[in-house]
Amino acid sequence: MTATLPTRRDEAWRYSDIDAVAAVWPLPAPECIVVPAGGDFRRAIVQDEGAIRQIDMSIGKGAAAALHVLNIGGAYGRIELNVTLHEGADFTLGAAQIGGDAQNLEIITTVTHAEPGATSRQVVRSVLGGTATGTYLGKVAVARDAQATDSEQDVKAMLLERSATANAKPELEIFADDVKCAHGCAIGELDAMSLYYLQSRGLPPAEAKKLMLQAFVAGVFDGAEDEEQLQALALAKLGELV
Repeated sequence: MTATLPTRRDEAWRYSDIDAVAAVWPLPAPECIVVPAGGDFRRAIVQDEGAIRQIDMSIGKGAAAALHVLNIGGAYGRIELNVTLHEGADFTLGAAQIGGDAQNLEIITTVTHAEPGATSRQVVRSVLGGTATGTYLGKVAVARDAQATDSEQDVKAMLLERSATANAKPELEIFADDVKCAHGCAIGELDAMSLYYLQSRGLPPAEAKKLMLQAFVAGVFDGAEDEEQLQALALAKLGELV
């Protein structure tokens, strides 16, 4: 738990709603999850009320863990993940945040490859309308002895209106020399020609937008513990934005 209230000078809180954070400060201790060696852990996380959730996870030797996150609710919602991978561990994050009006939604991740041979993949999608702000800050840290690390970040955001804001900062900190690490980030708008094509085939504008947005977040929840529920909640929230 952070001892003092953060400010926007703190990198991890740069785009946060500090007034909302102050209202619930001090935060409780983070939830701790330990995946034992050889274990297999899966969890779906839905933030739909406006809350700050912090999770510390340790993934043991040869274990696998998958988190699927949907961040959609409240004026301010933040999900913070700190994950440590041991030898041969595997971590998957599939996350979507969907906001409208003046919502401020954040997903913050720190994935530390502490030992050799671990793999991690993070796929994050944001859809933002109104004056909403969506932030993803994701750091992958590879320790000096964590050779044969394989890590990937795939981050994309879709702005439905020019008044919405997306912040994205995938980051790599690598001290080993035998690694395979990649990250990609893109922020854009719905393709006008694709929208025109769908409408020319008889789809109303709102349905055409909804279909394209559904395709944009498709795959994020593949293999999730509650995949159908997550898809349904995401689709309902997208429907509110169009």
